[in-house]
Amino acid sequence: MASHESTGNEPSVSIEARLAAAGLPPLPRRSWLEIDLDALAGNARVLRRMLPDGCALGLVVKADGYGHGMVAAARAALAGGASMLAVATLDEALVLRDAGVDDHILALYPVPPGMLTVAAEADLDVVVADQPSLDAAVTAWRAGIRLRVHLGIDSGMSRGGLPPEQAVSAARQLLDAGLEGLTGTWSHLATPEDPASVAAQVERFEASLVDLTAAGIDPGLRHLNATGGAVGGLAPAFDMVRVGLAFYGVLPPELELPERVSAVLRGLRPALSLRARATLLTTIEAGGRVGYAGTWSAPRRSTIATVAVGYADGWVRAYGPGGWGLVRDRRVPVVGRVSSDALALDVTDVADYGVDDEIVLLGSAAPAMTVHDLARLRESISWEVLDDLSPRLSRVYLEGGRPVAVRYLDGVTRFARSAP
Repeated sequence: MASHESTGNEPSVSIEARLAAAGLPPLPRRSWLEIDLDALAGNARVLRRMLPDGCALGLVVKADGYGHGMVAAARAALAGGASMLAVATLDEALVLRDAGVDDHILALYPVPPGMLTVAAEADLDVVVADQPSLDAAVTAWRAGIRLRVHLGIDSGMSRGGLPPEQAVSAARQLLDAGLEGLTGTWSHLATPEDPASVAAQVERFEASLVDLTAAGIDPGLRHLNATGGAVGGLAPAFDMVRVGLAFYGVLPPELELPERVSAVLRGLRPALSLRARATLLTTIEAGGRVGYAGTWSAPRRSTIATVAVGYADGWVRAYGPGGWGLVRDRRVPVVGRVSSDALALDVTDVADYGVDDEIVLLGSAAPAMTVHDLARLRESISWEVLDDLSPRLSRVYLEGGRPVAVRYLDGVTRFARSAP
């Protein structure tokens, strides 16, 4: 058999044997995600090499680490040199703190006013991005709740942020309430692939920075770019970039990359693959129908493999027909409708196919399906594909190609005997 690669080749040793050798509990189902922690940490190092001197790397681990597992992704990000972690919400940040992650964490959306004390006790960076969040932060500081604040500026995204002309007033209110200084000032690009849009947003963001400086207020850490801006090269890097998708080894397909950046980013590697074994094999005669409503009928006598992955796992109905799995480097098509907990594959052309054969449903490159293939089938974007991967799917974490931890539906990460 071929060596273990997330592009779709079969491992030479079964997942069950590899887990047992590491002292890890067996899989509770015959489908699982494999996440390469070496790839994640390596991606962080690649991204750091792309940045100008003095620019810090913030890595986004919201939405369960884009499906990879938030705690594991955070630890890999820090191992690769991230200076800050970013999440969307307070509860995500608290999960990281509870897991022992004690580095800088920024919650990108305003924390509910009644929870600002919790945020302060957890030593989190919070965002002030509208009048209610400003009022809440001012009230908190007057009550002695010491918060680290990033001032959010609406430079053109129009889904939150203070108008640039209000930056000085907002900062002064915070300083008058006791804030010693802004931790950061930030915004977010709406269309990082469009030079005109980026230029307009940079102009508005820089206007707020100029106003703050002219008023004698240090804007703190200045950050504007997410993945698109960071790799597209159309906006200044300022003091930090906040990279999400690229950290997981996936680049937005619509971006045109500068050659200097492109050369560096060739080192990025997708870190996740979705693998399964059939739970059932069925032989049907020509004309036999598969799945709900019988939307697919066999053109010949066929062998159908039922796999325990469905739209409850994030494998949405749009992935079949049109999607495929990979068995021994051979594509096997999805047939019939994807259901909540199962999909069907036509494995007739795989000689001597058996339930112990491993199927790759998502890999890093052709001939396996990639994140971009799945995004096209659902007429969406790669972010949604990854974010949709359900906690029901077991996560198996690898270092050096060997399992070092697992996370099953109970959410507990269990480590191998030699792992920390």
